[in-house]
Amino acid sequence: MKALIINCSPVKSGATAEICSIISAELSQRYETKQVCIDDYSIAFCKGCRSCHKTAECVQSDGAQQLMAEFEAADIIICVSPSYWADVPGQFKVFIDRCTPYSNTHEPHASLSKGKKGYAVVQRTGPNMKECERLIRTIEHFCGHLEIEFCGHLGLCSIENKDDVLMRMDEITDFCTNI
Repeated sequence: MKALIINCSPVKSGATAEICSIISAELSQRYETKQVCIDDYSIAFCKGCRSCHKTAECVQSDGAQQLMAEFEAADIIICVSPSYWADVPGQFKVFIDRCTPYSNTHEPHASLSKGKKGYAVVQRTGPNMKECERLIRTIEHFCGHLEIEFCGHLGLCSIENKDDVLMRMDEITDFCTNI
């Protein structure tokens, strides 16, 4: 089985990337893992043309299709996201918007292979878990419309930098045992 760990932050070396590395190392004992960063892909804004509602394809060709190919290749998808103003980073939101051709809210729609499982790990600098819950709901909603079974989440508060992540290593590795 293959696991895809996506750093939903454009920062390739921060706390979110550290969480991704811990998850990747933990899961690589049981799965073939691939770790990617949203910033590895050039993804244009959705044009709102709604052509995909008729064709199940986007009129634009860029990194969105490349990242969807990674989703297709994976059995398990773990979205790891920091909080940017109480939601997922804009770069990841742009990707979500560009997945409209795959949304099960209209016909025809493109679809991923059945049986995929999705997870969310979110982190924020502040102490309030409500903000983490908002990000989790965004990722769960995204998975739902792609017909990826949402199977679990972890919210981490008070994460300012990599050192804070290392102090939470047990929580992260415990979470991975359920994936």
